[in-house]
Amino acid sequence: MEDHSNDVLTSVMHLPDDCLIIIFQWLGSCSDCESFGLTCHRWYNIQNVSCHSLRFPSCFARLYYLHSDSYCLHRLLTRFQHLHHLSLSGCTRLPNSSLTPLQFYRSKLHSLHLDCCSGITDSGLSLVATGSSSLMVINLSKCNMTDVGLETLANGCSALKQISLSYCPLVSDSGLRALSQACHHLQTVKISCCRKINGIGLTGCSPTLAYLDADFCNLKPNGIVGIVSGGGLEYLNVSHISHCIPEDGLAVIGSGFATRLRILYLWNCKTVGDKSIMAIAKGCPLLQEWNLGSCDAVKISGWKSIGSNCNKLEKLHVDRCQNLCDDGLQALREGCKRLSVLYISKHCRQFSSTALEEFKLYRNNVDIREQKLTIQM
Repeated sequence: MEDHSNDVLTSVMHLPDDCLIIIFQWLGSCSDCESFGLTCHRWYNIQNVSCHSLRFPSCFARLYYLHSDSYCLHRLLTRFQHLHHLSLSGCTRLPNSSLTPLQFYRSKLHSLHLDCCSGITDSGLSLVATGSSSLMVINLSKCNMTDVGLETLANGCSALKQISLSYCPLVSDSGLRALSQACHHLQTVKISCCRKINGIGLTGCSPTLAYLDADFCNLKPNGIVGIVSGGGLEYLNVSHISHCIPEDGLAVIGSGFATRLRILYLWNCKTVGDKSIMAIAKGCPLLQEWNLGSCDAVKISGWKSIGSNCNKLEKLHVDRCQNLCDDGLQALREGCKRLSVLYISKHCRQFSSTALEEFKLYRNNVDIREQKLTIQM
């Protein structure tokens, strides 16, 4: 007779916590993740510890409707205290007090999205600064904080690398200055449609700043100097800037501050003329994409400079440029040897069909994309 006295019955419950954590991380569906914690208290705790990312709406949105009950968010943040990424985008009724549980996170939370949370003000940012000292990414688009809140955030979260302040009507250069002086690792800043910002708040910014969205801002010439002062920009969008920018108002971009620039958007900068274009074409040798759509003040000298100097340019937007004539199109055709895509207007253009056909004939490797004229009501 065989002796089975030493046999031990085992089950999944005998697995150590490390193994259960691995099992949870390999679950493929939201329903499985939800069900995991319903098994027992131990598996419930495993679920809490293993959850590093939470987004609304998500698999939990069916259980907790944040727009109507901020207490549910308090319960979730109290339960999941090991989050690295948290998105509350679009929770328009979220009050400042709902962010109180962030004090338990300390250095764990790295990414926080509060865009369109119109109820979040300076008080809410104070809670974020206190509880999330290692925060690296934050989205505050369409929030109602002021420069005071931004200064508090900058002092408490000096590790910030990416911040979005687009459509924040109360933010000015004062708050931007607090960020640039306290956060020495900033890489991405988005300030689109911040009408109180003219750009000087970024004067002396860190050379790590590589990406800046500043379209529809009231930028001034000295603000442009501040924007490029760090010297590290690779992407710059200053489309639709104030009409008070003179013809040479953007020439500073090509004066040695933006030699790393690869993508430049100047769409609808109607007053920017040849002096700025020539300086940029000569001073930004790495440019790969340049949007000059609706830049009506650019004339033949500007087009010739682009053709002669932009040797790495791959994409060029010239749609709705009122002063792109046959000679200008010829200059682009004969230069810009790496050009692969050219955006032009299907209507509302000054060059002839013959000039366009010659371009297509001699540069058949270039994808010419004709943009339709859209009328905004």
